Amino acid sequence: MHPVVILVRPQMGENIGAAARAMLNFGLTDMRLVAPRDGWPNPRAVAMASGAAGQVLDRSRVFPSLAEAMGDIDVAYATTARGRDLTKTVHTPASAMAEARDLAAAGHRVGLIFGPERAGLDNEDVARATAIITVPVNPAFPSLNLAQAVLLLGYEWGRDTLPSQPTRHGRRSGAEDTASRLEVERLADHWEGRLERARFFFPADKAASMRLTLRNMWSRMPLTRGDVQILHGMLRQLTWGRDTPGGQPPTPDDHPRDAPQD
Repeated sequence: MHPVVILVRPQMGENIGAAARAMLNFGLTDMRLVAPRDGWPNPRAVAMASGAAGQVLDRSRVFPSLAEAMGDIDVAYATTARGRDLTKTVHTPASAMAEARDLAAAGHRVGLIFGPERAGLDNEDVARATAIITVPVNPAFPSLNLAQAVLLLGYEWGRDTLPSQPTRHGRRSGAEDTASRLEVERLADHWEGRLERARFFFPADKAASMRLTLRNMWSRMPLTRGDVQILHGMLRQLTWGRDTPGGQPPTPDDHPRDAPQD
């Protein structure tokens, strides 16, 4: 069960829309608005939400007070940068969301409370929360934009379920597949043969050691099929004049790019 994001007295529609985008980045879709200054719905929020995040705004609900917005919330975290004269546990975003994941897994409804842009939550708002979240930032400038604060907590909430590495986009089909052992062997053979012709393995008493070092180098490199094709092509282009009368370089159609031409 994902946390509920509660925006208390938000002042600008653009910030509500940006918060919706930040929420959807990390799979959060339950937004509740407490007495938005400019009313609701707000066309500026819709424009800022940019496409898919509009669904967060469409599902959002408006409440006249924080107490009513928290009607079904079991545990709530109030975000604030200022010290309070209230006895509450103070979390970083990471520790708060680690606790929140455990609570949600146990069936508790979690709320994340964010204050208005100008001054943040007041003491009456914070008093209704279970704990406080404070972001460890530059003490000389602790203020965060509303959407930035939502983004930070959304990231910390989703960090255990998000992909460990960014998804690759726009790759050439098959080019990023890991090269097979046979493809790497053929590449090593191609380079060794060309280097032999160029008399690279000199002096003779060191030739065996040099070949072994090169073979070891190829086998430990994490090559893709695209890498192998490029390295074959580079070697052919560099050595073309040694085997062809006239020394004219090849054109792309002279031979395929995925195998040695020996």
